[in-house]
Amino acid sequence: MKQITVIGGGPAGLYAAEVAATMGAKVDLYDAMPSVGRKFLVAGKSGLNLTHDSPIDDFLTKYSGADLPEEQWRNIITSFDNHALRKWASGLGIETFVASSGKVFPSPDKGSIKAAPLLRSWIRRLRKLGVIFHTRHTWTSFEKPKQLTFCHQDAVLSLKSDVTILALGGASWPQTGSTASWVDILKSHDISITPLTSANCGWEVVWPAPLLEEAEGLPLKNLLLKSGDCSRHGELVITRHGLEGGPIYHLGPSIRQQQEAHVVIDFKPNTSHEDLVSRMGKVTRNFVREARRRWKLDPATCSILKHMPERGPWKSAEQLAREVKNCRIPLTGPRPITEAISSAGGISWQELDDSLMLKNLPGIFVAGEMIDWEAPTGGYLMQACFATAAHAVKNAVLYDQ
Repeated sequence: MKQITVIGGGPAGLYAAEVAATMGAKVDLYDAMPSVGRKFLVAGKSGLNLTHDSPIDDFLTKYSGADLPEEQWRNIITSFDNHALRKWASGLGIETFVASSGKVFPSPDKGSIKAAPLLRSWIRRLRKLGVIFHTRHTWTSFEKPKQLTFCHQDAVLSLKSDVTILALGGASWPQTGSTASWVDILKSHDISITPLTSANCGWEVVWPAPLLEEAEGLPLKNLLLKSGDCSRHGELVITRHGLEGGPIYHLGPSIRQQQEAHVVIDFKPNTSHEDLVSRMGKVTRNFVREARRRWKLDPATCSILKHMPERGPWKSAEQLAREVKNCRIPLTGPRPITEAISSAGGISWQELDDSLMLKNLPGIFVAGEMIDWEAPTGGYLMQACFATAAHAVKNAVLYDQ
C-alpha cells in the first residue's frame, strides 16, 4: 500500500486525498487550521458555486496565466470536467442545479444553498476511506531526501514521505489558512514562482469627496465595462476605495497588462449615441439632470458625470452622450490580496512536468491555486482545483520513485 501525504485541507487537498484513498493508497492529510475545508465554507457563504455548465471549449477560454500550456491544461480540465464534478457531488447525496447564468450550485437545503452539508458528507466519506486528518500542523520545510517538517503545538515534527501532494492554496482569504507561507519554502529549493497578486478583486479609484457623499455603496446598473479588447456586461458598485463587481473581476487579467490601469464604461450599451442625443430634444442646460430622466440613468452614474475631475461642464447633449458611451475611469491598483476572492501567480509551469510533479523535487506533486493559473468567478476556480488535484494524485499514486 503506497503512502501519500497531502498538505492542505482545501478543495484541492481534500479531493486529492479522496482520489488517492480510492486508488488504494494510505493517506495522511495535514492542515495548519483547526479544521479542514474552511475556504470551501467561505466560498459557500453566498451560495456554493461548484462549476459552470458551459461547453468545454467556452469553459477553457476562462483560464489564463503566464505560459499556461494550452494542450496540457485542456487535458487536465477535460479529464475531470464539469459533468464529472456534478456526478461527484451527486455521489455524496448532494444534487446540483444549473442557474440561469450557467453557474452550477448544490440544490437548496431548507431553502438556502449551503456548503456545510456537502462538506460534512465529504469528510464522512474520507474517514470511511481511511484518510487520517492531522489539523493544526503547519508545514515549515522540506529537506532531502523527502523529509517533511511540521510545527504542531509548539513542537517540531519530522516525517519521511515518499510521495507528497501540495495543495496549500494561493494568498487570498488568509484567515482560512491560505497564507502563501509555502512560497519561501519552495524558493529555498530554487523553484521559480510568479509573484502572487490579487485576482477577482475590486480596483481602487480616487473618487472626489462629493461623489462619495452621493454615491458610496450605490450600484452602476446594466453597463458594459471595457479593458483593451475585453468587455463584460453587468453591474458594479461604487465603494469608498473604488469599484467592485463581477465585470471588473473578470477583466482583471486585461487590466493588469495595461501601463496605465483604467477601464472604460458604456453606461447605455443598448442605446446608440445618436439615440441618446435625439432623446435629449431641445435641452440646452441642466444636461445631467435631464439625462437622468430622459436616458434613465441611475443616481451613481449621474454622480460620476457631475463630479469626476476633468469632465464637463457639459455644453451639449452630444458631448454628454459621448461621455456616457465612453467614460474612462483611471485605476490606481487592485485591492489588497487579503481581500481578493482568489490570487493570480504561483508555481511557474516550467517547474512542473506533465504529471504536475516538481522537476527539481521528485515525488512532490502540486494541485490547486499554488500553480500559475487564474480564472474568473463562476465555478471555474473550484473546477480547476478539483481537476488539478485529480490529475496530480493519479500520477502520484502511480509514481515509481
